Amino acid sequence: MNIYYGTMTSKGQTTIPAEVRELLNLKSGDRIRYINRDGEIIMKAKNKRAIDLAGRFHDPNRRTITLKEMDEAIGEAIAAHVNIAG
Repeated sequence: MNIYYGTMTSKGQTTIPAEVRELLNLKSGDRIRYINRDGEIIMKAKNKRAIDLAGRFHDPNRRTITLKEMDEAIGEAIAAHVNIAG
C-alpha cells in the first residue's frame, strides 16, 4: 500500500500529488468522485466516456444476439429476481 499526502488551503483546495495524478491518468478539467464507504473516502477519476469502452467486451467466440433476444434475457432475469425476492 502506498500513501500520498497533500495539503489543504484555507479555501478547501488541495493539490493532488503527481503520483496519484499519474495513477488515475488525470488531466486538467477531469472530474473526481469522492466516495464515502463506511468512513473511508475513496477517490476515483471520472475521466472515461462510454465510447472509451468500445470493443472492450467483444468476444469473437460468442455469437451475436438480437435486441429482441437481449430484451427477453433481461425480462427473464428480472422475473427470476422478483420471484426470488418475492
